[in-house]
Amino acid sequence: MKFISSNKDEQPDEALLIRYQQTGDKALIGALFSRYVHLVYGLCLKYLKDRDAAQDAVMTIFESLFKKLLDHDVKYFKSWLYMVAKNHCLMELRKAGTSKDLNGSIMENEVFLHPIEEMPTDVTDDLDALEKCLEQLREDQQKCLRMFYLQELSYEEVSTKTTFGLKKVKSYIQNGKRNLKICIEKQHADR
Repeated sequence: MKFISSNKDEQPDEALLIRYQQTGDKALIGALFSRYVHLVYGLCLKYLKDRDAAQDAVMTIFESLFKKLLDHDVKYFKSWLYMVAKNHCLMELRKAGTSKDLNGSIMENEVFLHPIEEMPTDVTDDLDALEKCLEQLREDQQKCLRMFYLQELSYEEVSTKTTFGLKKVKSYIQNGKRNLKICIEKQHADR
């Protein structure tokens, strides 16, 4: 099985998501997913280290999107999909008892590294809490986090697009991640 992305539908991700939520037309999710299927497959292969398991994971993730995209308010589909795929792979590894091999293997330059990754899965699924906490951060931290994780810009690119020096950008991202984690933990403790 080959996973090749196709972008025949030129509409932005957000437009396809809105149309899907209005119509329930599963073909729209197929068109949207096909844009990133190669990335999802690569991620699954990286974590699961088995082609068949990665292919199965891609199909399971795709099938889960129909319900999840009706339940969640997704603003940045590519980053959200990355998180869903990564969480799926980590859960598969936990079931197989191999998740301890991953400690320390996640690097700073991952496409989407959230401070809530160490938390239980039910917490990571709470995207509303994440967005609410993100909005409560200081403007400089919020701006840097959004550019770094959601727009997938490098530290240098964030520094160039803002007035912040490179060391400030790294500091804002580090402190923003810590503050985001504290806020999310507090929200879940209050429930």
